[in-house]
Amino acid sequence: MLRALIWKELIALSRDLHGLAALFLMPLIFIVVMSMALKDVYSPPLASLPYALDLRDDGPAAKALAARWAERRGQPLLLTRNWQAELKSGQLKYVLIIETGFGQALHELKAPEEPRLRLLAEPGMEPALFQGSVAELMAILGEARARSLATRFLGTVPSGVADLGRFVSGERFEMRQHPTSVQHNVPAWLIFGMFFVVSAMAGLFVQERDSGTLARLASLGVPNAVQITAKAVPYLLVNGVQALLMLAVGIWLMPLMGGQGLSLAGVDLAALGLMIVATSCAAVALALAVASFVRTHGQASAVGPLVNVLMAATGGIMVPTFVMPPVMQQIAAASPMNWALSGMLDVLLRGAGPQTVWPHAWPLFLFALLTLVVAALRFPRRVRA
Repeated sequence: MLRALIWKELIALSRDLHGLAALFLMPLIFIVVMSMALKDVYSPPLASLPYALDLRDDGPAAKALAARWAERRGQPLLLTRNWQAELKSGQLKYVLIIETGFGQALHELKAPEEPRLRLLAEPGMEPALFQGSVAELMAILGEARARSLATRFLGTVPSGVADLGRFVSGERFEMRQHPTSVQHNVPAWLIFGMFFVVSAMAGLFVQERDSGTLARLASLGVPNAVQITAKAVPYLLVNGVQALLMLAVGIWLMPLMGGQGLSLAGVDLAALGLMIVATSCAAVALALAVASFVRTHGQASAVGPLVNVLMAATGGIMVPTFVMPPVMQQIAAASPMNWALSGMLDVLLRGAGPQTVWPHAWPLFLFALLTLVVAALRFPRRVRA
């Protein structure tokens, strides 16, 4: 009986072309569009930022620092007489000024009375990007000062100071605190697509109730639990296919379109599977609960997407939580989509295992259980209606 009912649901779902398009094409399009549109927001191309160099000190120390900066940030543009206007208009992102007397100040033990090194940024430069540039400049300056003082007092540069650039390297782990555009958007819109089953299931539920299918099954003695299970299983399968397809988009399609690819190297597949199952259970249980409350096709078309969009907007799907103010971050922590996204990011970025992501998974299972109980209590009433 259960197998036949599951097959019935799959047939009904296959005939709902609009619902299938929403479940598969919508998250795919969002992943591609949002990943490409926000690529430079998550990881700005520092080496391609247009800048100019104002070298007012022609000593070897100033030239060495300018060369070191060019190695990291690319060659500077020609400094024109109108550079201040270009900086204010954003044509130049920043201007690095090495003042006269830089080399002399570098050899002195005390700090200079006036700054010998200045970084002037255009008004629209992101604060985090500006602070990062200043920190990088200070690191280069610290290396140069260490070399200078070692040469002055020791007569030569010891190997430890000569290798200071290696000792304090710029290498970072691939599993970063803040994800790249693709690393955020693939799991984010995958989760959004999973929860979008709310709209599809609610529509089919109203259709079967209006056609008398639910009442006929109840009159034949089919238990409510069997009917609910038969409706849940196909959508759990659909969510599994969704997950594989969206991950494939991130791994293979995004690099072909010029974006950064999603890598599963070092990813614990068991933990990834746990988060996908937990997210799918929460999404399908919520869909059953919402479907048991709606009465018309209009309500199904409105309530489902509304619930989905609100959860996505507050849960860090549309806007990453790390750019939200503290109040919004607290609100996001109450969204099931945020629980799912946090667990997915732990898996994809930090190589977390099942035990590590379990604190994100069990609230999803609990949410699924509670909403499933609500659906089971409301289901008989909707059948009679």
